[in-house]
Amino acid sequence: MVLSIENILLVGSFLLLISIIAGKTSFRFGIPTLILFLVIGMLSGSEGIGGIHFNDPALARFIGVVSLNFILFSGGLDTNWKAVKPVLWQGVSLSTLGVLLTALTLGIFTYLITDFSLYEGLLLGAIVSSTDAAAVFSILRSKKLALKQNLRPTLELESGSNDPMAYVLTISFLNLVLHPEEGLLSVLQIFLLQMVIGGVFGYLSGRISKFIINKIALDFDGLYPVLVIALMFITYSFTDAVGGNGFLAVYVCAVYLGNQQLIHKKSILQVYDGLAWLMQIVLFLTLGLLVFPSEIIPVLGSGILISLFLIIIARPFSVLVSLLPFRMRFRRRIYISWVGLRGAVPIVFATYPLLAGIDKANLIFHIVFFVSLTSVLIQGTSISLVAKWLKVVLPEKTKSLKSNFEILSSDEAKNMIREIKVPEGGVAAGKKIVELNFPKSAIIAIIKRGNQYITPNGNTVLESGDNLVILSDSPQSIKDVTQCLGANNRSIIKEDQNH
Repeated sequence: MVLSIENILLVGSFLLLISIIAGKTSFRFGIPTLILFLVIGMLSGSEGIGGIHFNDPALARFIGVVSLNFILFSGGLDTNWKAVKPVLWQGVSLSTLGVLLTALTLGIFTYLITDFSLYEGLLLGAIVSSTDAAAVFSILRSKKLALKQNLRPTLELESGSNDPMAYVLTISFLNLVLHPEEGLLSVLQIFLLQMVIGGVFGYLSGRISKFIINKIALDFDGLYPVLVIALMFITYSFTDAVGGNGFLAVYVCAVYLGNQQLIHKKSILQVYDGLAWLMQIVLFLTLGLLVFPSEIIPVLGSGILISLFLIIIARPFSVLVSLLPFRMRFRRRIYISWVGLRGAVPIVFATYPLLAGIDKANLIFHIVFFVSLTSVLIQGTSISLVAKWLKVVLPEKTKSLKSNFEILSSDEAKNMIREIKVPEGGVAAGKKIVELNFPKSAIIAIIKRGNQYITPNGNTVLESGDNLVILSDSPQSIKDVTQCLGANNRSIIKEDQNH
């Protein structure tokens, strides 16, 4: 079957439905959902039972870039800066030095065991050097692992921020394969330029995006997620156009926005969570369709050796060296190295040699696909088991206490209710709620204005004399609210601390 305008929606929606249904039951058998998406794509391809002919690396790369924007942006929005801040430098070291060491060690190994040139080997190493954000985010969150100390934010920060480094290395080594006379110095120049511009533009874009979201005052609430999508793609494309790393800019922008007060923030987060899952499914299905299983068989030998070397030697070596300056128990370093999942990102990067037309591009693509498949299959299915074996999982009693704390501190479980009046001429009068730096541990349930009762959102403007019904989880939060409003909290409607 050849995909056409007439049948692409039918085929695509049918594959999407199968993927969702398969994903619902996959974890009962310990199989990562992403593996099923790839397998469904392969089975639907020209050499599978579906018979769908798809051999367009350019389209696959376009779908990959679009999907990665959503996946990275969603991951950035969910990143809690307070949780990430203590492990920031560990994450930066893993996502830069760790990626570089993985690319070099694996590249040299590939050069030694295959007929690849040194630059071709380094190109393959660069392509598979980063952990996959889609794989790490989905597996960690689906399994709901409660890991000790700061392991989880470290893993999520690394996976969300190391794709830019792998992208730069891939482009640089691809350029060296095409133009070997340029030398390794060009890699450093490209890296510095892309990372600096990407980081700066991502931060600036975050600040500008926050201003636009909170000031634009759209007539329809449903347009706010659409606005954020537009701002995301502007961030990526503009940064890429001026020579920066668009992926890094998108991630930095999203981390900044995720930790700010935004109008309709909850709905934006919910929409992006759904879109990220949609893009993961579309991306893995597309890459599965692009693969020809018959071409994987000739690379099984070298693929197994490269995959095992990556899992057992290259990844642990890069993690241990990257984390040398930091205090951390050895078993936690080992666990970080084990959660070095490869997934769709390396396969997307492997389309670049295909489009460049280098001699071994097809061979590189299928080796990368095999490495990613085995990584998610071996490491993804054993994340929980290895965590327990290395004793990095919180005990059940501690896990339960942590869960109860999270419930009590959530918006759905506030145990104090107070009424606070906006004073005449106070700092809050005439301002939108989103402009007040309102504490996250409290919410405004309702506003009483004369004989009216108003359900507020971030765009609601407070007026002098408004009575705000505040839901909070602690006396300190009430103090923060009164300080924010420049008011007092003498009028107590209800206070229940028996929860």
